[in-house]
Amino acid sequence: MLSSRLNWHAPENHLSQLLAAKRKAGESILDLTESNPTRAGLFYPAQILEPLSDPRALLYQPEPRGSLQARSAVAAYYKHLGVEIPEDRILLTASTSEAYSYLFKLLANPGDEILSPCPSYPLFEFLAALSSVTMLQYPLRYDGVWHIDFAALEQSIGPRTRAIVCVNPNNPTGSYLKTAELSQLEEIAVRHSLALISDEVFCDYAFEPAPDRVMTLVGHRRALTFSMSGLSKIAGLPQLKLGWIVASGPGREQALEGLELIADTFLSVSTPVQLALPHFFAAGTQIREAIAARTEANLQTLRDTLHASQATVLNIEGGWYAIVRVPNTITEEEWTLRLLREQNVVVQPGYFFDFETEAFLVISLLTPPGIFVEGLRRLRTFL
Repeated sequence: MLSSRLNWHAPENHLSQLLAAKRKAGESILDLTESNPTRAGLFYPAQILEPLSDPRALLYQPEPRGSLQARSAVAAYYKHLGVEIPEDRILLTASTSEAYSYLFKLLANPGDEILSPCPSYPLFEFLAALSSVTMLQYPLRYDGVWHIDFAALEQSIGPRTRAIVCVNPNNPTGSYLKTAELSQLEEIAVRHSLALISDEVFCDYAFEPAPDRVMTLVGHRRALTFSMSGLSKIAGLPQLKLGWIVASGPGREQALEGLELIADTFLSVSTPVQLALPHFFAAGTQIREAIAARTEANLQTLRDTLHASQATVLNIEGGWYAIVRVPNTITEEEWTLRLLREQNVVVQPGYFFDFETEAFLVISLLTPPGIFVEGLRRLRTFL
């Protein structure tokens, strides 16, 4: 009786089963996968949620693109990044996941195809299925730095391809687009009449400056381009559910009209959060700085702990994750199961993120320092 869009049922993986059993038994687990900033021991000002009680929120005045005040706050955020954009190119959503859903509906008919990077966050396939589109992958390659395999990307483009997703910086590789890559990506998009969708939720978390790094695709673009971000990462407030889409490039006016029609159908963005958005951007600066300090310190700890070991920390430019290459003497699943079984340490296997080869472990740099240090000590012991 249910839609085929929901045909995702799969048995719980062995790592989740073992983790649940250990927690049920009351064992103390060192979780090196924590990516929720509100559960990572960070300091949040006690008064941060006070603006949600603004009495103006009692009046419901739906605006499909979001209130002008809120969109002006988003525009001010991009001005801080060095990009001037008018408010009418911004459309608010409840999250970046919803933004993906809107864009898939805007750009693709049922059965059309969207290209996304590999490795990357495993949510895309589910979001695409709910919009009745097909997600195909193009590879990122690593040779000391991560880069797009453009030959493979072009081979993935077919008559039903409608858009290319890039995650900037990528999750979990932490790699940013470079100016030369963006130029080539735009050339391909123009030649094949494709849109670009840029997920930029981690763009504020670069570890070191780089002159050829692309921070955002917002601005003057040669192809129709949609940039997305939200409060979840920028302010470390995923529970407040506010994201946005910024349209750039040729055809953006017609695209925004279509997005407005979609948004008007759902009207999902909360009025209290829109009213409080300028405050959250201001408060988010302190939270963002705390997250950056945490991830930078943990990355250095990771490099120091695994130095001269059998493991290699791959080069990472930004974001909240690190990738560790371990000896391919056992499978990634065996690595993660044995670490949990013998050391009570949880890490994620690379295949969760569709790594094409083994063996890689993915570790969250957001992990509280005490847990991080001890977890890595046990990982080094296991190695």
